[in-house]
Amino acid sequence: MAFCAKCGAQMAEGTTFCGSCGSPVGSAAPAAAPSAASTGMTSNVAGCLAYILGFITGILFLVLDPYKNDKFVKFHAFQSIFYSVVVIGFSIVWAILSVILGLVSFGILGGVMFLISLLIHLAFLAFAIFMMYKAYQNELFRAPIIGDLAAKQAGL
Repeated sequence: MAFCAKCGAQMAEGTTFCGSCGSPVGSAAPAAAPSAASTGMTSNVAGCLAYILGFITGILFLVLDPYKNDKFVKFHAFQSIFYSVVVIGFSIVWAILSVILGLVSFGILGGVMFLISLLIHLAFLAFAIFMMYKAYQNELFRAPIIGDLAAKQAGL
């Protein structure tokens, strides 16, 4: 079975023109059939998506077969996992501190801490979106401290 060199459509043996696009078959080498491996995501999209659900998608991209061997995707997956651990750890410590200060001040400082917490978590979200943007642009942006750890884990 032959394939059109221009559009890749399947052609019957002995035809001189492609039935799909009309180009002449000539002496051009027939195109290979599209492979299943070429339908996957590119590295930059996979690196970007590693940040979507934090450590969950980070772990997924570390175990999924075509991406676990790509150092670019591994770096962003590890950085996503480490970033999620930092955000979760900070949130736990901040919540405990807010409760203690809220109890000591009869709720006044607890409310202030809650408002500050909203701003800090908004900054965490903005930084995650920034890292997603950098991954989509094929850049190995290293976040302070965790970026070096992620690079070491990814073998960079």
